[in-house]
Amino acid sequence: MTLLEVNDLSIRYAVEDGSSVHAADGVSFSVEPGETYGLVGESGCGKTTLAKSLVHLLDSNGYIESGEVWLDATLPAWEDGNGDPRPEIIEDESYPVRADGMTNLAALSTEQIRDVRWRDVALIPQSAMNALNPVYRVGDQIVEAILRHEPNTSKREADGRARDLLERVGIEPERADDYAHQFSGGMKQRAVIAMAMACNPDLLIADEPTTALDVIIQDRILEELEKLQEEFGVSILVISHDISVMAEICDRMAVMYGGKVMESGPKEDIFDDTANPYTLGLKNSFPTITEAQQSLVSIPGTPPTLRDPEEGCRFRERCPFVVEECHATHPPMYDVEAAAADGRRLEAGDQRAHRSACYRVDELESIRTDATQEETWTAQEIENR
Repeated sequence: MTLLEVNDLSIRYAVEDGSSVHAADGVSFSVEPGETYGLVGESGCGKTTLAKSLVHLLDSNGYIESGEVWLDATLPAWEDGNGDPRPEIIEDESYPVRADGMTNLAALSTEQIRDVRWRDVALIPQSAMNALNPVYRVGDQIVEAILRHEPNTSKREADGRARDLLERVGIEPERADDYAHQFSGGMKQRAVIAMAMACNPDLLIADEPTTALDVIIQDRILEELEKLQEEFGVSILVISHDISVMAEICDRMAVMYGGKVMESGPKEDIFDDTANPYTLGLKNSFPTITEAQQSLVSIPGTPPTLRDPEEGCRFRERCPFVVEECHATHPPMYDVEAAAADGRRLEAGDQRAHRSACYRVDELESIRTDATQEETWTAQEIENR
């Protein structure tokens, strides 16, 4: 059974002049139990906004405009003795609970979502090195999370668990008595990971977990996440602008641009059989150790404004493969394999399939070849189209 289903989620930020910024627009993806799923894209594409919206941690001017966030979890007040939703809860349409036990997080109140955070879903924030309270000992902050969701647990037992968690992520247990300023950047990152695992959640959201760390510490942090996943069976939603991180840790992933998902599917399909011009551009801008004299090619232009964006494909102004249809409406997600096999465009319903939001998904062979040429990505070439 799927652990997380995000269906057609749209998020806005209100601004002072009365307009709004459409930070995420019709985003859909799913995460399976024990899976690592990645959201990748350049800064400002909506990745962090999505992460925060899942657990109601958007800034005060942010709000979910539409869509659903279904999680395989039930609030404690709605559970029977086996941890499943009581029949009367499922049958009552006023409760955001499906017959399969999934709960719509987007429909929960502020108080209700507090029963979900840490217990079912935990977030490692993007600014993890500033996430620890400077006036509380690190161990006490982990203990507080445990006691919030497990009131029958003694403080002594919670303290022991906090020290054990710190040890699991490579921090000496006695450092639980230290303050955040006594930790290095890598230690703070590990401490936040330990805190996130305090209540053994089913889903761990890691927002840029390796940002501001050197490559050695980055590798160790990724190893820690993989070990925790193997030990606890937790699913991980990783958010990053670094596609090399995705290549190392993810099972499936989605590539975002301008608040939209441009391509999604198994990691191997995304990297080996890339099916979207934006993803091809991202790959061109990252070095590889497999090619001795590879020149890096940047995507010309700048990301689109998300304040009432115009109709059409979000990537059209920077895309060297744009056609007239791209200016009319943003393309839906098409099944890449079906388009290649049948020579026609088929919209995909299966979120696990390799999908691409591109009107030329049936012309991938030529597009992939042209995308490797530096001259294809010159601003003048794109403008002439």
